[in-house]
Formats: sequence, C-alpha cells, structure tokens
Amino acid sequence: MLCGALIACAAAFVAPGDFTTRIDNPYMPMRPGSRWVYRETEAGGTAQRVVVKVTRRTKRIANGITARVVRDTVTERGRLVEDTFDWFAQDRAGNVWYLGEDTTEYEDGRPVSKAGSWEAGVDGARPGIVMLARPRPGRGYRQEHAPGEAEDRARVLSLDDQAEVPARHFGNVLTTKDWTPLDLRVLEYKLYARGVGLVLAVQVSGGSGREELLRYEPGARPRSASSSSKRASGSSSSSPSSSRRRASR
Repeated sequence: MLCGALIACAAAFVAPGDFTTRIDNPYMPMRPGSRWVYRETEAGGTAQRVVVKVTRRTKRIANGITARVVRDTVTERGRLVEDTFDWFAQDRAGNVWYLGEDTTEYEDGRPVSKAGSWEAGVDGARPGIVMLARPRPGRGYRQEHAPGEAEDRARVLSLDDQAEVPARHFGNVLTTKDWTPLDLRVLEYKLYARGVGLVLAVQVSGGSGREELLRYEPGARPRSASSSSKRASGSSSSSPSSSRRRASR
C-alpha cells in the first residue's frame, strides 16, 4: 500500500521535462510502427478482434507532457465497435505512464459514446503508471486517476509465470492483478512477456473475458546517424553495432 501511495503522490508532481516518447521498457515497449493483434472472447459472446498500433504521432497533454499516441481498434464480425487513442510516455527511470485516452464506442457504424475518455491535467485527472521500470512481486501502482471515470490499479504477482497463446508459448512472464475501486467485483490477471508486452489478459471475476495475443509485429528499428553516414560514404570499415532498442508495444 505504501508503494501505491508514493506513486500516487509522484503523479501530482510530474515534470514534463522528465518524460520521453521513446518507450523501451522491456515489458511494455512501444516503438512506432509496432502492431499487436488480439482475440477477445466472453462466454456466450462473439469474439472481437483488437488491433493495437503504436503511431508516429505525439500529443501534448494538458499537464504539459508530450505523449506517444497508440491506437486501439476493436471490431466484431468486421464492424467497428470501439476506436481509442491512448497516450503514453516514459520517465527517466523507465516507468511507463498512462496520460489518458480519447475513446469512442460505435453501434451500427455510428458513434454513440465517449465514456471513459480522460486527459491528465483536465478536471483533476492525474497520470498513472502502467508498467514499472523494476517490477517486483508485491509492488502496487495506480494506473490512471480520473475520479469516477478511470481508476484502474494493479499489483505485481510474479515474474516467472508462463503463457500459452495462439502467437506462441512465453516463459518468464510478468503477471499482474488488476482491479478498479469503481467496481470491486471485477478482477483481471494480465501477463506480459519481455520484448513483446501484453500477451494474455484473463478476467476471473465480474465476467469471463479472455484476451490473447494472435500476432506481434515489431516496428522498424530507427537508423542511427553514424550508420547512415557510413552507407552514404561507402565505408566498409567495421565498427560496433548500434545499441539495440527493445521492441515496442
């Protein structure tokens, strides 16, 4: 509880200059161009297809932080159900922060609701941490804080679990317990693989939803200026390779 309280306090004093849109946390990498495809199912319901893509766009949030824009699109039988633009940034320590979302729900192809939308710095909303830089079992954190609208929380359970999903088998995954005080009946477990991100989410209370990774496509690695100049000059001299950045979410 103390850890969660400290993180909540930190959210009130975030400084825009302490953040970057280059997100390389190993459990939630977000290199532009990266794409995840999930299948989401609910007992007795129709399967939905969820596509998450890291865009090259950024957005200046109301609290002054510049965030990476990630688009999350949900379709059912080919028809749009929900279209969301999420905003993330990473601090100097490597924690990934969630700064809000612009979400739209659709029925019969028409927008019907913006419920769940929020932005840090607007109407008292504050950012939260969605992935710790150094996750350890027992550490808790507030993922979002828009009173009465978005109050998700999580706690790290383990770092050595396994997950079998259509994409493939993953070992040494990070497992979190996720809930919200807005509806204490809802409880979900999420599993994250290093270098990939979320691979499985299972709702164990308040529903029976399951979201599993079908495919992951990492974005292209940015070309370093030094390697580009070598190619341009035709140099064939060997040199240490540029540092590898983790795949983005």
